[in-house]
Amino acid sequence: MLRQLYIKNFTLIDELDISLHAGFSVITGETGAGKSIILGAIGLLLGQRADTKSIKQGADKCIIEAHFDLSRYQLQPLFEQNEIEYDASDTIVRRELTAAGKSRAFINDTPVPLSMLKELGERLVDVHSQHQNLLLNKQDFQLSVVDILANDAKELADYQHTYGEYQQLQHQLQELKDDIEHNRQNQDFLQFQYEELAGANLTDGEQEELEQQSETMSHAEDIKTALYEANHALYDENTGAVGQAKAALSALNSISKVLPKCEELTERLNSCHIELKDIADEVSTLLENTDFDPAELDQINDRLDRIYELEKKYHAESIGELISQREELKVKLNHIENSDEALHELEEQLEQTTRHCQQQADTLTQLRQKAAQQIEEQLYQRLVPLGMPKVRFAVKIEQGELSRMGHDQVSFLFSANTSTPLQPVAQVASGGEIARVMLSLKAMISGAVKLPTIIFDEIDTGVSGKIAEKMAEMMQEMGRQDRQVISITHLPQIAALGSHHYRVSKEETAEGTSSRMQELSQEERIREIAQMLSGSDVSEAAIQNAKQLLKL
Repeated sequence: MLRQLYIKNFTLIDELDISLHAGFSVITGETGAGKSIILGAIGLLLGQRADTKSIKQGADKCIIEAHFDLSRYQLQPLFEQNEIEYDASDTIVRRELTAAGKSRAFINDTPVPLSMLKELGERLVDVHSQHQNLLLNKQDFQLSVVDILANDAKELADYQHTYGEYQQLQHQLQELKDDIEHNRQNQDFLQFQYEELAGANLTDGEQEELEQQSETMSHAEDIKTALYEANHALYDENTGAVGQAKAALSALNSISKVLPKCEELTERLNSCHIELKDIADEVSTLLENTDFDPAELDQINDRLDRIYELEKKYHAESIGELISQREELKVKLNHIENSDEALHELEEQLEQTTRHCQQQADTLTQLRQKAAQQIEEQLYQRLVPLGMPKVRFAVKIEQGELSRMGHDQVSFLFSANTSTPLQPVAQVASGGEIARVMLSLKAMISGAVKLPTIIFDEIDTGVSGKIAEKMAEMMQEMGRQDRQVISITHLPQIAALGSHHYRVSKEETAEGTSSRMQELSQEERIREIAQMLSGSDVSEAAIQNAKQLLKL
């Protein structure tokens, strides 16, 4: 529950620090006094978007802080999942806005994103304002009410998991059908491309080898001339390097015994002679084997031209890329040939998943139908005391196509008397009737969801007198069930039944208009309710009437 609310520099509020209580409390005040400002501040704590215009004029920033007691609501896992310190008896939620447009949020002094504030806020406070009555016209709201009271969260989660698989298989099947249609339209072209690439008998590394051969053969005459000259220089009878080295070796060898220093030179020269002769032999072999065949060069260049042509045609940089494209075409063609089998297999999977989805959706329908009966019975029991003795209310559940929420379409039907046929509630109910229906639904929902705090913003619109008192008794009963109920009201009958009473007022100061909120003492409360009964001129009769309402 919300134990304390602190607001500073928010619109017309300079500073507000007020304690709140468990059970049923009421907030009153003249129109324009600032009750909506209090709700706006709470809304920011619940993760609503901020506007720098909300900062009081002349202030650098505004602060809104609330202390919650969560000891009865099992929220520790949410804090642990988000690595936030958990204090069940005093959880502090704070929001700061600066005039520069910056917004910061904290939970127990830990900075958190707005999404986290919103997630926690949805578990802490439910603010029911007049515009929420419009939800009665929304099928998704009506379905969510039924689901809450059906307590089908696990079954719905299981169904939605299967429905996700169902949607994925539908998508895959459509993609496969599109691919098959596209590929079959292009099958002849794909086959031609594959045969062209396969017929080329491409091998990886072939291009580089052919380019080297072409380069070599294109310079065959230059190569042969150079080899001949090298061979002549090495093997010429008179001047050949091999013969000259051999002669030098023989001369040094002849004097090595009388000139020992020549022994080392002889060994070194002998090594050079052996290496020189080996080189000369290889040059001679290359010379003998080097031959220029123009026909072979033409064949090599023709092959290279074909490779270049294919690379250009298929936008490839190498033979490796051409081979990859060939294999891809092969896979596509095999896919086309086997597509009927794949299509049949996927259709079977989708059929099985659809059946499973339908079964789970049927389970949801059964749970919702049971809940619908309870809603009809409980709403009748709640609405009759609220001045609708001949009310009829029905929850209509029709089956349609599978969707994320099952295959049920829910609509709330309403009639205030026996002579009028049941019709959608938002179309036939008056403002006061809708307010009473919504209050009754909220009372039922709050028992199922266990929300710590519920705030009703003028839920009493369109009602008065005894009916207002009955609505207050309903809110009072909600407040006894381990929860905090706060009603912003203009009706004395509702204000009188609150266990605690707060008044919002507006005053003019030298600095401008300022709103304030205070908890009323018993005497202040008597006068406030008397003023609500009689207006600004409070009569003795109004005071006595106020005491009577307060049962004093």
